[in-house]
Amino acid sequence: MTTYNLSDTATPNHVRPFRRVCVIGAGAWGTALASTLAQTGVDTRIWGRCARTVDDINANHANTAYLPGVELPETLCAEGNMQSALQGADAVMIVVPSTAVRATAQQIARYIAPGIPVAVCAKGVEEETGMLMAQVIHQELGNRPIGCVSGPTFARETALRHPTAAVVAFPFSYTDRLKPQESAAARFAVSLTTESFRAYVSDDLTGVEVGGAVKNVIAIACGMMTGAGFAENTRAALITRGLDEMKQLAQALGGQAETISGLSGVGDLSLTCSTPTSRNMALGLQLGEGLTRQACFDGKPVVVEGERNAKSISALARRVGVEMPICETVYSILYEGADIGDAFAALWARPIEAEPSAMLFSLNHPASDKDVEDLARRIA
Repeated sequence: MTTYNLSDTATPNHVRPFRRVCVIGAGAWGTALASTLAQTGVDTRIWGRCARTVDDINANHANTAYLPGVELPETLCAEGNMQSALQGADAVMIVVPSTAVRATAQQIARYIAPGIPVAVCAKGVEEETGMLMAQVIHQELGNRPIGCVSGPTFARETALRHPTAAVVAFPFSYTDRLKPQESAAARFAVSLTTESFRAYVSDDLTGVEVGGAVKNVIAIACGMMTGAGFAENTRAALITRGLDEMKQLAQALGGQAETISGLSGVGDLSLTCSTPTSRNMALGLQLGEGLTRQACFDGKPVVVEGERNAKSISALARRVGVEMPICETVYSILYEGADIGDAFAALWARPIEAEPSAMLFSLNHPASDKDVEDLARRIA
């Protein structure tokens, strides 16, 4: 990994924050990020499609629909018109669900100036193309700096200024390597960093994006087993082996295994798999308790990114020749009607493997069919 020294003449204090940033998406996470930017003194515009939310932010310095009880900076300005929101921006953040990223980028393309850097804050893999979110943006917005912001961050805690860390990832061009303090990644990091929000910089965009996408699926698996009555041993096993699935996919796509040991990998994974505050774990928890998908979240149409990405990530892994048995197990339950007990018992009865996988070691699992059936009944 390249080492960058922002010496005394180019310390973070000498990195120029962006003058004006437009945040596209006024949901919980978009509002939390916009609030953080405004706290640093950046002229921040947030675009939302709901007129009531826009009015609430401007008139009451609140987003009651998504972050009730959180006071927003008075300098944060909301816009309902995308062209007005983007006017004069020297950086853009796209904070919408992964399924809306392409359509949103197509809208932005009409108004965004050439060369303006874009950071996507959605996590996932597009089902139709197998592309990561930054690749989708690049296809729609062309040759410009495109990166992401990711990490173990719940929106409400971020907006309440709990100490929080995230990583800003952009590919580094030759110029960026010569002058890292002028890179989009460094400028986004400084623009976001407050006394409570700490931003790190990465040049491994692929690794960061893979971690953010896969952790949602692993969280559903943890929730399913927790809902079925199992505890910390099981969750620790799923987190650890899920981390290995992340590393394998990241490396197959050109990312670095080391990145998965950071905030966007193990950090985000441990957060998302630890509490039903995560919608991914909450979905798994309810399914593990025996609820139908339709009955989860009291029947409300809650968007769960890991549910959608269980399909797209599994398909991508098969295409690049990476085995991801936990993700495949979640996929089989969500989309193929597999029984939770049978699916997870089969996962535990897979051949004995080596750790690390570089040993290329495999033995048949010694459990009998009856043992596996007994475990399936216990899970169910």
